[in-house]
Amino acid sequence: MPDDLHSVSGELGGRGSGHSGSRVAGGISHDVQLDDLLGALGVDHGVSMSSLCACQTLRVVTSAHVQRSMVAVVGPTASGKSEVGLGLAAAVGGEIINADASQLYRGMDIGTAKLSVDERRGIAHHQIDVLGVADEARVAAYQRAARADVAGIRARGNLPVVVGGSGLYVRALLDQLDIPPTDPQVRGRFEAELGEVGAAALHARLAVLDSAAAEAINPGNERRLVRAMEVIELTGRPFSASMPQRVYAEPTVMVGLLADRQVLNDRIEARVRAMWTDGLIDEVRALEGVGLRESPTARKALGYSQALAYLDGDASVAQAQEDTFIATRRYARRQMAWFRPDPRIVWLEHDAPDLLTQALSVITDGAG
Repeated sequence: MPDDLHSVSGELGGRGSGHSGSRVAGGISHDVQLDDLLGALGVDHGVSMSSLCACQTLRVVTSAHVQRSMVAVVGPTASGKSEVGLGLAAAVGGEIINADASQLYRGMDIGTAKLSVDERRGIAHHQIDVLGVADEARVAAYQRAARADVAGIRARGNLPVVVGGSGLYVRALLDQLDIPPTDPQVRGRFEAELGEVGAAALHARLAVLDSAAAEAINPGNERRLVRAMEVIELTGRPFSASMPQRVYAEPTVMVGLLADRQVLNDRIEARVRAMWTDGLIDEVRALEGVGLRESPTARKALGYSQALAYLDGDASVAQAQEDTFIATRRYARRQMAWFRPDPRIVWLEHDAPDLLTQALSVITDGAG
């Protein structure tokens, strides 16, 4: 990205409620259409960006504005994070770091709505396809690798743009978070106990040991429940003491996408039906051959566990799809329960006609 980006900066319009217009110092006074602007920057992604934000005007963020910052786009599944992330990365000279745990896995493409290489429009993506499906996704490993990606992106003079809805992965990358140790034997013992007494009983035991952690962890989140018990035993400290605090590891601007619940539910339903039409079952059959069923994490991913149930004869197509709708809607609610209380997130309507313009405004205001 050129150092003198301000030479092609345009006036920012349509900033939404509560914002006043402004210009980048040294910018030209006329508005710049997004496709024309990207052309001026020498960015050619092979497709028009107009489908993302037709007829928008925008201000390009100069290197001076963003060099000290990271940008993150968060929110519930099916809210449009990937498209906004692409638009921002194109406009500010960014590279994208994935923060969706399921997209870490090679071959899990259709069921995770992973962007194809062509759909990435020439923008570098990191932390995608870095695990085999038989591997276990671990937050600590992700934190190390993703922070190394941040360093590499900065060394190339670009801006890290974090995109995803896996709350703990987002926080592990962005926030000051020391991840406690793990021990497979200790974890295995608590997994066995979970199988014997059930999630409710283990959650009740956690409440005795660490009431704050029990309040924060849904009893249905069995993996998180086992992890809390493991950490307490290994460290001798409450699990809540190691839970992430809302303190950035380095300056960051975080944008969240909001959608009406019914609208989001409709988008989720359409996405699930499209996955089955696009070949989810064939994808799952192929992944069975490389260890999907043996995976401690990948086989539990939304859509994949329901597809396995269909292949096992435990559910019809209609039932498997309905189960996926229900599970995904619940997941979206949990995502919002995780993200919504964070006062650092600037929330924008996912379908605002000037969404990208608003997001660029947030970045500039937050980094300036």
